[in-house]
Amino acid sequence: MQPRTKRQREILSFITNFIEDHGYVPSYQQIARHLGVNSKGGIAKHIEALEKQGLLLRNYENGSFNLEINPQKTVNEYVHEIEWLEEPVLTDDSKKENRLYVPQFMLGYLSPTNVRALQVKDNALLKKNIMEDDIALIEIKTFARDGECVAALVDGQMLMLRLFYRMGADIDLAPANDNFEIASYPADKVTILGIYRGLIRPFF
Repeated sequence: MQPRTKRQREILSFITNFIEDHGYVPSYQQIARHLGVNSKGGIAKHIEALEKQGLLLRNYENGSFNLEINPQKTVNEYVHEIEWLEEPVLTDDSKKENRLYVPQFMLGYLSPTNVRALQVKDNALLKKNIMEDDIALIEIKTFARDGECVAALVDGQMLMLRLFYRMGADIDLAPANDNFEIASYPADKVTILGIYRGLIRPFF
């Protein structure tokens, strides 16, 4: 979980940065001074709340509490592993680590459990700034509105990333590139797997 209040976020950020800069944990007085408050008791309550959330660890040594950042907790809360909608195509002969980690800010309001990654196979959506080998972030959904960019499975076999349009009993999967043609299929042959929500462009 992320810190529950703005003040808790400020305290956690200050402690993290202070440790990185100085190599030791700031005192309650230093934290209070940084935040422009006089009450060390108020700081102590926020520290206790952060400890209960698992974001800080307090160890009692030599008559005083020693603070530690809980790295496993903080990293897991701000970076999420995203599953693949379809395994990506490897670009070399070596074995690659296919796990994909995405920072929380890229997901916005979406839960990481409701997002899948898809390696883009062509340049059909070039005018939407989506290119071959990009990684599209897909929100899992089974329906779409006209004009939305969707990941669709055609006839249970072919996975496509295209613009969705319902045309009577058919569904058009349209490109955003004049070099590609609109593909039209009976509605019962098209399964919507999700809606395009974001993009990662690998540097290779």
